[in-house]
Parts: sequence; C-alpha cells; structure tokens
Amino acid sequence: MIFLVFFIGLVFSFVGSIPPGTLNISVLQMGMEYKIKPALRFALAVSIVEYPYAWIAVEFEDWVTSTPAIVDNFQLITAIVMTVIGVFSIWSARKPTEFSVRFNESGFWRGLVLSILNPMAIPFWVGITAYLKAQGWIDLSTTWLLHSYVLGTSVGVMILLTIYAFLARRLASHIKDNHLVKLFPGLILLLLGSYAFIKYFS
Repeated sequence: MIFLVFFIGLVFSFVGSIPPGTLNISVLQMGMEYKIKPALRFALAVSIVEYPYAWIAVEFEDWVTSTPAIVDNFQLITAIVMTVIGVFSIWSARKPTEFSVRFNESGFWRGLVLSILNPMAIPFWVGITAYLKAQGWIDLSTTWLLHSYVLGTSVGVMILLTIYAFLARRLASHIKDNHLVKLFPGLILLLLGSYAFIKYFS
C-alpha cells in the first residue's frame, strides 16, 4: 500500500507538471542554454518545496475546499507572480545586471524562490487528493501512507523537470545563439500571467 500511494503521487505529479508554467519553462530555458547542472539543481529545489506544499494540501484539504475564496486568491497570486517573473526575465535578458546573472546561474536558489512564489501546487493537490480519495484509489490514514504519497509528488516533479532539461539541451543545437531563446520564457510567462488575470477577473 505504501508503494502504491507513492506511485500514484508520482504519476499525478509528473502529469500535473507537464502544462507550461513558471517552473518548467525556466528549466527549458536553462536546458536550451546548455546549463544542465543549474537546471538539475533547479529541479531539486522545486521538488523540495513540492513536499511541504503537497503536505499542506493533504492536511488542510477539508478547510481549503470549504473556503473557495482561498483557491481564487491562489490564482490571483499566480497571475501576479507569472507576470512579474516574465517582465524580470525579459528585462534581464535584454539588460543583464550582476544580480540577474547570478540569480539565473544559481539553479538551486532560483528554483527555491520561484517554487515558493508559485503556490498553485496547494490547490492542485487539494483537488487531486480529494478526487483520489473519492475514487478509493488512495488511503492516507497513517503517517507513513501520507508521507509516501507526498514523497511521490516530489519525485514526480523532479523526474519531469529533469526530462525537460535534457530534451531542451537536444533542441539547443538547432537554436544556438538565437537571442529569442532568452526572451521566449519571459514572453510565455507574460502570456500565461495575462491569461490568469483575465480568467480571474472574468
């Protein structure tokens, strides 16, 4: 049973991390710039933050689902974060400063900051966990089962981001020295942030 809940957490984390967002676009950018080691450190930081976020979601599932305004605010926070990071990415790509260069090269610290500022993992895991429980696919009644499930969510996102980094490196040879590569993540994040704002206010 412990392995089963771990595997289910891993699979849903892997699949849930596929859509474009702040974190996987950042990994793609580093991969396309041949920064594999920083990209892997970035993925490690994201997987570390995923653990407490998923744990919070499981522990406070009933409270969060009974307060829809909380989920709505998470969406607004995500819209703001994506827009700000998008502007910062474009600005740092066009006029790099010492801080922006060090932040982009750091890998681990960049992943830690961006994942902490990306709390959509909480409502995502609230929804997924509630669904899995309703279907009878998982039992989180003991501490071991709960932490096996949460560990699976961390491992799943780590695996996906690692795959993204290596796939992006393979694409890098075709777009080497293309200035748009550095601007692309920022532009995508701006579009996603704008879409999130529109969705929130509509």
